[in-house]
Amino acid sequence: MRKLLIAALVVIPLATLAATPKTVTLDVQNMSCGTCPIVVRKSLEKVAGVDVVKVDFAKKAATVTYDPDKVQPETLTMATTNAGFPSTVQK
Repeated sequence: MRKLLIAALVVIPLATLAATPKTVTLDVQNMSCGTCPIVVRKSLEKVAGVDVVKVDFAKKAATVTYDPDKVQPETLTMATTNAGFPSTVQK
């Protein structure tokens, strides 16, 4: 029981130090067919630190929720660009 309590006291402070997730919307170029959003989504989901990806084909945009301690928006735009869909951070 004592080991469990010690373990809990060690883990709880680490959880409070985790960064608050951030969300960014990317303007994505070259999406011209129904499978394009799937490629964009998968390219972003492969990036370490990405939690949620939603791609809107009609708006040519991708909304990404990520851990800012693990990834920055520049890495996200690079991931889509490398997949053939250059993107920029929406302002």
